[in-house]
Amino acid sequence: MENANGTTGINFILLGLFNHSQIHLFLFAMVLMIFITSLMGNTLMITLIHVDPRLHTPMYFLLSQLSFMDMMLVSTIVPKMATNYLMDTRSISPTGCGAQIFLFLTLGGGECFLLAAMSYDRYVAICHPLRYPILMNQKLCLLMISGSWLLGGVDGLMQAGTILSFPYCHSREINHFFCEAPSLVRLACANTTIFEFFMYVCCILMLLIPLSLILASYSFILAAVLRMQSAGAGKKAFKTCSSHLAVVGLFYGTIMFIYMRPKSNSSVDHDKVVSAFYTIFTPVLNPLIYSVRNKEVKGALRRWLEKHFM
Repeated sequence: MENANGTTGINFILLGLFNHSQIHLFLFAMVLMIFITSLMGNTLMITLIHVDPRLHTPMYFLLSQLSFMDMMLVSTIVPKMATNYLMDTRSISPTGCGAQIFLFLTLGGGECFLLAAMSYDRYVAICHPLRYPILMNQKLCLLMISGSWLLGGVDGLMQAGTILSFPYCHSREINHFFCEAPSLVRLACANTTIFEFFMYVCCILMLLIPLSLILASYSFILAAVLRMQSAGAGKKAFKTCSSHLAVVGLFYGTIMFIYMRPKSNSSVDHDKVVSAFYTIFTPVLNPLIYSVRNKEVKGALRRWLEKHFM
């Protein structure tokens, strides 16, 4: 099992999330159903935004990107996990492991900045409604989306490349259901102190900076809503923002639990459950949150159903 020069040629072993007991078989079936529902829900959201002219606005353009990222995120994790479970295999190649780390960090980091862009969109719409078409023009939307993908991709490339360059000369058993950076760092038989510090700095940049922008945006929004004389306008603004805040809370709360906790407080079993939440459950909740609480999306869905099935 020794390989002092890196990871080439020897597979890692993913211990997974489930065993083959009856209760875990039921939970696995639930995860598959959630995966399929997530793909269908996010595909439907993207389709509605594309085909309905009423949804051709910056807010829904950004939302379509969120749905696309969620689809890619859940597709990065669940198919490999399901294949290993159904075929009773646990191995993953170094290339496959590196691809999972890169895609997960790219999509996770990109989603952090995309959520910040969405909060800025709501800030402009509520605090500067007359200047909204100028401040949130198509060029700026494309720039924010491109920046989100680029920053996430750079982070993913640096961390995946560095992690796979470490020697893994003892156990290659990853006590997780996918290749996640902290899980692999635990297995490295080299001094990873500098990399862990670098990874912590990346977490600050990729998590806390966008979160600070989100909190600042919603502080201004809250102040503007409290000043509104029309109760109906304030209620509409609050309802729109509450959907976004729910998505932000679900995503940031779970991902910060994993990446910004002191290492001494970590528990592998707890980490796996929390990781399952933001990689499997959050992508299916996002379209539900935005559709259930959004009249425009529900109206677009009704019109689409009437056109194609009635």
